[in-house]
Amino acid sequence: MNKTEIILSNIQDVREFVNIVVLLDYEVDLAQGRYLIDAKSIMGIFSLDLLAPITVIAHTEYADDFFAKLEKFKA
Repeated sequence: MNKTEIILSNIQDVREFVNIVVLLDYEVDLAQGRYLIDAKSIMGIFSLDLLAPITVIAHTEYADDFFAKLEKFKA
């Protein structure tokens, strides 16, 4: 399991993030405070506070390429 923090500050960022995540063959979750949601769920993402950092949790040991694609969203 690998983790990093991102900020999705607008609707376009959320759409771009979800488009990256849906192509993965492993599970990815988003955590913020006491909430843990499926990263492929646009509705779930919009239930989070988009002004605060969000922790991305990739359930694989091979997430380097995925995290490289998230560089523009890094908190």
